[in-house]
Amino acid sequence: MTSTLLRTLAAVVLLAAAQPTLAVTLKIATLSPDGSYWMQKMRSGGDDIEKQTQGRVSFKFYPGGVMGDDTTVLRKMRLNQLQGAAITGGALNTFYPDIQLYNQILLFRNTQEVDQVRQQFDGELLQGLEQHGIVGLGFAEVGFAYLMSTVPVQSLADMRSQKTWAPADNTIAVSALQALGITPTPLPLRDVLMGLQTGMINVVAGSPVGALALQWHSKIKYITDLPMLYVFGVLAVDKKAFDEITPEDRQIVHTVMAGVIKEIDRHSRQDNQDALKALQNQSIQMVKPTQADVDELKQTLAKTAADFEKAAGFSAEKTGRLNALLATLRGASPQ
Repeated sequence: MTSTLLRTLAAVVLLAAAQPTLAVTLKIATLSPDGSYWMQKMRSGGDDIEKQTQGRVSFKFYPGGVMGDDTTVLRKMRLNQLQGAAITGGALNTFYPDIQLYNQILLFRNTQEVDQVRQQFDGELLQGLEQHGIVGLGFAEVGFAYLMSTVPVQSLADMRSQKTWAPADNTIAVSALQALGITPTPLPLRDVLMGLQTGMINVVAGSPVGALALQWHSKIKYITDLPMLYVFGVLAVDKKAFDEITPEDRQIVHTVMAGVIKEIDRHSRQDNQDALKALQNQSIQMVKPTQADVDELKQTLAKTAADFEKAAGFSAEKTGRLNALLATLRGASPQ
């Protein structure tokens, strides 16, 4: 090889090394209203990341559902029109069914059980999600979902006689209701308030914070005093888009946003407690099921559990470990 060729190759290498890394903008959609705590913290995290990476990575947020419902947002992610979303875990079940392990009806009795289970399983579920093409930057509690209704709902018979909403894009939620003998009315989230207004539906399930943010509280009159299922959000980024970021900058994104999501996670629990009190202060009545009502619901769920877990596509191994952990916790502190 001639000295001229060597000098030319060296110049090419130096020129390539001198080229700046292409900037990556992650466009993130969310239903969280602009100005909400979620948005304040995520914007702050995005600003921090842009500063730490010297502009190589930035975030552009689309709050308040302006990019559409969960189904629309996920379609836009597949088309690379968006790179991610702050979205409920249930919306990601088509990528990774086990992401909904926590969303089973009456799985948890209290927040102490939630904390113990999440300590054991969060990391594993995030890893599984990434193996299926979605980088989860953290889980944040949305809260326990309660039945909220325009008529009192106390028993399983009451539930079966009403018009109950189910998320149109959540086949697992639809299947769970059907397993209880309930015929759900699937609607996109954006149409729930209209459904309550028109009488198309008269029972919804949601967190207290969600009921206030989505204006459901203006139509409901009753809350069934039984935490039905646990709901959490995920800051999710398409792995192909995430891999366009350099390894060093990916670490910065992970570190900053994981910290942000942990703060949101801690804050959400108190928010829901405050929101539940606010709903009661607006003359929304709490309806307390009897122990017999609760037992009937649990017995019906137990009879259909195996079929439901199979239909949902849950890992039998993970489900077994989760149930064993809960049994251990309850054996040590029965309630």
